[in-house]
Amino acid sequence: MPEWLYEAGIGEARAALVDGDRILQARIELDDGALRLGTVARARLVEITTKGREGRVMLDGGAEATLSPLPAGITQGAALTVRIVREAIPEAGRAKRPRAAPSDDAPAAGPDLLARITATGLPVRSLWRHEADALEQAGWSELLEEALSGEIAFPGGALRLSLAPAMTLFDVDGPGALEPLALAAATAVAQAIVRHDIGGSIGIDFPTIAGKAARQAVGTAIDAALPLPFERTQMNGFGFLQIVRPRLHASLPELLRIDPAAAAARALLRQLERAAPLAPRQHRVSARVLAVLDANPTWTVELARRTGAAPVFELDPR
Repeated sequence: MPEWLYEAGIGEARAALVDGDRILQARIELDDGALRLGTVARARLVEITTKGREGRVMLDGGAEATLSPLPAGITQGAALTVRIVREAIPEAGRAKRPRAAPSDDAPAAGPDLLARITATGLPVRSLWRHEADALEQAGWSELLEEALSGEIAFPGGALRLSLAPAMTLFDVDGPGALEPLALAAATAVAQAIVRHDIGGSIGIDFPTIAGKAARQAVGTAIDAALPLPFERTQMNGFGFLQIVRPRLHASLPELLRIDPAAAAARALLRQLERAAPLAPRQHRVSARVLAVLDANPTWTVELARRTGAAPVFELDPR
């Protein structure tokens, strides 16, 4: 039976739904104080951006969110209670603010990662630094590399995952006959979407295959491998198919690619936390990773607390 592996890491919490030695789903929650999905808070309407439809609110604590729909008759400056219905989405150059909706509930923090995976009803196993690394045994490092590089191999071919502001794109490539390649890729894309928690608009560029029945078979393969809710188009004559899924938070690739240096720093801290007790305390890192660690001194303090040894990070001159 699949089980969730959970780790309260330094700078992030991480979880993976694992079946045997395979990661089915992966989740990372940054320890950055961002508004979580389901948070209910008092707020003030600071701007009406689209009359009668949408506005900008400031929550108690200073965070901002986009409010939609606007309550009837509300005026700028009015106080109200809102619920976060979509977390902030990181994008190069700017970030999409969290999205909120009016709520009658009492203010409360949204569930954290551990609470969310527990609510699935599947077994949850917390991992500790002195145990064997079950996450790594299931392919955690390989999964992070998939998210960062976009290169995803599957039997008979490969996917390239690219991020665009309005869409996540998959490009299918591989040798051999086109119809079997497209069918295998359909399953591989569906599994990657689930594994990397990808929502919103998703485009897939399959090899061009002839015949309506063959194209319909590709859609059927996606339907079989991708859990609802989602909507999709039929594959067109040029091999393109589009999927739309709910987008409640950033996907794993979006989360890691917006700040690769921070992702590398957190991965390094995970590695050092699990190092042998007599491992060296001095570590050479890139300038970008060193800058992240300098900007987050509590991370190294926590590493020292967990391992009993204060680390020293130095610039790698290479």
